Amino acid sequence: MPDVHAGSYKEAILFLVTAGVVVPLFHRLRISPVLGFIGAGALLGPFGLGRLADEFRWLSLFTIGNRTEIAHLAEFGVIFLMFMIGVELSWERLRTLRRLVFGLGSIQVICSALVIGAILFGLKVPLAGAVIVGIALALSSTAVVLPVLAEQKRLNTPAGRASFAVLLFQDLAVAPVLFAIAVAGRSDGADMGLALALALGQAAVALVLIVVAGRLALRPLFHLVARTKSTELFMAACLLVIVATALTAAASGLSMTLGAFVAGLLLAETEYRRAIEATIDPFKGLLLGVFFVSVGMSLDPAQLWAAPGAILGLSLGLLLIKGVIVLMAAPALRISRPVALETAMLLGPGGEFAFVLIGGAMATGLVPEAVGGAALIVTTVTMIAIPGLAALGRRIGRRAAGAQSGRARAEPPPDKLQNRVIIAGYGRVGRQVGEMLARHKIPYIALDMDAARVAEQRRLGNPVYFGDSSNTELLRRCDIATARALVVTLDNPRGVEAVVEAARAERPDLTIVARARDARHASALYELGVDDAVPETIEASLQLSEAVLVDVGVPMGLVIASIHERRDEYRAMLKRKETDTRPVFRARRTVGKQVEAAARDGAAKDETAPFGRRA
Repeated sequence: MPDVHAGSYKEAILFLVTAGVVVPLFHRLRISPVLGFIGAGALLGPFGLGRLADEFRWLSLFTIGNRTEIAHLAEFGVIFLMFMIGVELSWERLRTLRRLVFGLGSIQVICSALVIGAILFGLKVPLAGAVIVGIALALSSTAVVLPVLAEQKRLNTPAGRASFAVLLFQDLAVAPVLFAIAVAGRSDGADMGLALALALGQAAVALVLIVVAGRLALRPLFHLVARTKSTELFMAACLLVIVATALTAAASGLSMTLGAFVAGLLLAETEYRRAIEATIDPFKGLLLGVFFVSVGMSLDPAQLWAAPGAILGLSLGLLLIKGVIVLMAAPALRISRPVALETAMLLGPGGEFAFVLIGGAMATGLVPEAVGGAALIVTTVTMIAIPGLAALGRRIGRRAAGAQSGRARAEPPPDKLQNRVIIAGYGRVGRQVGEMLARHKIPYIALDMDAARVAEQRRLGNPVYFGDSSNTELLRRCDIATARALVVTLDNPRGVEAVVEAARAERPDLTIVARARDARHASALYELGVDDAVPETIEASLQLSEAVLVDVGVPMGLVIASIHERRDEYRAMLKRKETDTRPVFRARRTVGKQVEAAARDGAAKDETAPFGRRA
């Protein structure tokens, strides 16, 4: 009995081992881990070591033979991806990039699908199969292109924004295409109009139920869970929403991915959006790894070796068709030629949704097995080439850096998150900081762990989101890479230090201003790398000194000057230990005692000394 149980977990154990080896190795080599998962699937699958398992029995321990079990997990990888696409989607993002999303995106997808479909139809492929394969091959790889651009820090370049916009349109187009395939697969040659009408009616009812239930229940659910401040419960709520909406959609005849996408849209405008992204992203990455392993398992190297010229020729043809269409559409949208060339190389390869669309169509008999298999091999080969094509595109972009112009340059990055100030904690102090930033028309985004406070501020129209500010992934979702500054206003000293450490590790050059409990805490924060630490005790004594000096008749200008001078003295004293050769713990204790003693000495006496010198 134990042997049976051990064998039943073999696939999961092999995948975890693969993930543990592939991800660190490929990150070190600066190659997308997606390619590693595909390669691992090809090696461990039935067309790799599985071919030799019958002859060498011990190899069966290192092969993934249960493709059905892997397929279920792989489906959840795509479900989580579609959910994250829905969460990341917003009307603001669509409005900002509308010219590229609905202009370049629609032209690229529609024209590519028409050209590829026409070629397949001319080669005697049935019309339905030609259309589906044409649409599937017109799509590009969001899961590979965006991480590659992020690795190269080129998401905010003109080519990066154009690629992102087209990928966004492609992601939006997947849901209706999946629905159409499901309807066509169920019609079985009967009256297509009647089948479509019944399916549309059933789908409409299901979507209305999902949307209404989501509007009524999702925000209260997450508000209730967030008030517990339990990370485990919040994670469980996220997983429950994804699985429940996916299963509801599947029960009504829709695809599970469409249900997850709708759930993501419903949560996109809530204050929990950022925390949900940070919570779900690791699950999405791991399950997408399973999906790409399953993709590699379906890759038969024997087919590639049997006709390498034909496969490579078809792959090159796909790159040329999609690339030429992007180049032809660029002038109409005022995109410069170098930017269009780089975008064309990024979008030319196939994408992960081709496996979903073609696989579903092959299962329903809409696409012949031979045509679908060849299309999937071409998709895999071109996806493997994405990092190399991106590197070539980067060189072209560098060459054209001095001549970047046109509409693509004028398009701002998604969501306008660049140059915002991030406020960690939106209590009494954080609100004051936010109000002052708003008064000076400086954009900001705030994070807080108090669900009730976040809900109240959202009702007032303030950009406050629920989440833990020390979560590195959450800081990335708030676009810390382009933030102007970080203000930490938490009242928990350890919490402040955790946020500062996470932010400084992610962005060494970021301006960080932090609230400190006292002088000793301020010294510790300076050691962690903050630009300014504001101790509450010292600041209170300075404000008291300012009030009493003004009340006893000292001119306001002199008071303000002396307060600033005294504040600079405190700051220099707190930073002095950074160049001290004594042990850190002794320096911290000594500086803390010096500052606290100075704060206790009579504020009036301390503040009038500079006046005497000035007079």
